[in-house]
Amino acid sequence: MTSSAVLLQKELKDLSRNQPYFYIRLENDNIYLWDVGLYISNADSKYNGAFLRAQMRFPLNYPFAPPSFRFTPAIFHPNVYVDGRVCISILHEAGNMYSDEPSNENWSPAQCVESILISILSILDDPNINSPANVDASKLYRDDREVYFQKVAKDVERSREDIPDDFELPDLTKQKSEDSEDEWFYDNEGEEDDEDDDEDDDEDDDDHSFYDDDDVEMSEDYGEVESGKH
Repeated sequence: MTSSAVLLQKELKDLSRNQPYFYIRLENDNIYLWDVGLYISNADSKYNGAFLRAQMRFPLNYPFAPPSFRFTPAIFHPNVYVDGRVCISILHEAGNMYSDEPSNENWSPAQCVESILISILSILDDPNINSPANVDASKLYRDDREVYFQKVAKDVERSREDIPDDFELPDLTKQKSEDSEDEWFYDNEGEEDDEDDDEDDDEDDDDHSFYDDDDVEMSEDYGEVESGKH
């Protein structure tokens, strides 16, 4: 197994465990071809309640080159081509002399699948109409926002038909309850603990590390890529 496949296996495992809003399955068990579902749960978003399906195709030399991302089916959006491909800086390789995009916004090996998906979610309600992939969508967003949002609503309604039977909708009530409990815990760390903290400061003065050395391990996921091999 190549180093890129090992890295993708790890990213898939982490996303499946930590991101309940992302639905990911491998196409024909191919680690380089992902079927993705993005469930939008944001009351302030025009895409709230949508389940947007997409396909991600990874190159053999990932993460040294970006994957491609295509909505299936396409959505009506300024930064989405009519065939569903997404035009966003993070998916473009740096060093293109014909591009006016800042290189620090382009793809780098430090990026990952999660950062791609989050970036795509961020442009849904905040499109870049200065560099459109869909000119008609860009003009409509600029000139007639109400009609544009009507088209978005149709995409959202249609997308709900694509929610898989085995996809468990995130429990927003539970999540809000957990967030409130966390805020209560931190907000009620009162002055009663200050004296104890002061007493502990002297004992901790010589310890400036947050982690033990044994807890820090170097990842081997970014090994050299065997070109052309799976």
